[in-house]
Amino acid sequence: MRVVIAGGGTAGHVFPALALARRLRAAGAEVAFAGTQRGPEARLAPAEGFGFTAIEARPVPRRPSADAVRAPLVAAHAVRACRPLVERADVVVGMGGYVSVPPVLAAFAARRPVVLHEQNAVAGLANRLCARWARRIGLSFAEAAATLPRRARAVVTGNPVREEIVAVRERRAELAETAREALGLEAARRTVVVFGGSQGARRIDEAAAGAARLLGGRGDLQFLVLTGEAHRGLVEEADGAGGRLLLRALPFLDRMELAYAAADLVVARAGASSIAEITVCGLPAILVPYPYATAGHQEANARALERAGAAAVLRDVELTPRVLGTRIAALLEDPATLARMAGRAAAWGKPDAAARVAELVEEAAW
Repeated sequence: MRVVIAGGGTAGHVFPALALARRLRAAGAEVAFAGTQRGPEARLAPAEGFGFTAIEARPVPRRPSADAVRAPLVAAHAVRACRPLVERADVVVGMGGYVSVPPVLAAFAARRPVVLHEQNAVAGLANRLCARWARRIGLSFAEAAATLPRRARAVVTGNPVREEIVAVRERRAELAETAREALGLEAARRTVVVFGGSQGARRIDEAAAGAARLLGGRGDLQFLVLTGEAHRGLVEEADGAGGRLLLRALPFLDRMELAYAAADLVVARAGASSIAEITVCGLPAILVPYPYATAGHQEANARALERAGAAAVLRDVELTPRVLGTRIAALLEDPATLARMAGRAAAWGKPDAAARVAELVEEAAW
């Protein structure tokens, strides 16, 4: 079976695609990626031994402009360029985002079956446009079904997560001490892991730095803040302010499984990949949805977990060092609530999501 996976643009789109690709390859499939040269997929897919074809995909303009006038011609050219790639495939998988649209349209034109995956609780424009041509659509959130066309053949699969992160689920207690030492943390301290996505989030980093100052007397506590390169300095300044709390700032971490294994509590944006990883690991979380996410999808993601009892939600407009510090302290001082959130997160997470989506792909191919 030959599969083309189309998607990328951000690490949050690429990592689920790679998890699916690994699963398909393990089952004997030949997998190739279609993405943009400027996205992380151009580096990450070949690094894992997958073929990669760069395509000229652009976001759909949402306002009248010269780009909007040119958009149909640009899209038609991209679809034609994808045709040779998809004609060699048995099935094309669209992982959402504008990058996936040209290969999916080319697959429809070439009469190749299409499977889509929707990561968020609110379906994105690309998947809403392409849903009519999909044999099946895998969903991370059941809530997304209501935002797709009525006849879409959607099923909840979860969002594929890399095996090394799934492995944390069963072994977190065993791995915690080793992970903390590998990250330059102290083995015995309770650990709050803070991150805002692959590029960091200044608002969260500033609040975390301020919260660390306010909780500086806590000798039993440590923060690991994944800042992105741009914001590392502001967190390191807080580390230099004294106090007994240990604060560690890293611009990026290739091995996120270490952070999850080390964590007692996570503070993060509400991106779909982050939520999938946090819940698969069975971690309680404070989610701070990005307020400008398209169609409010991060807010919808976060509220779904809040309804499940798996996370607390803090709106970006409410985010201050004092509010964040108070929330963190209250949760860490309430072991019963923390344990209940962890259990519900684990129940919500789907460690077999890659296998579930792979099954949809295999069914479509045959």
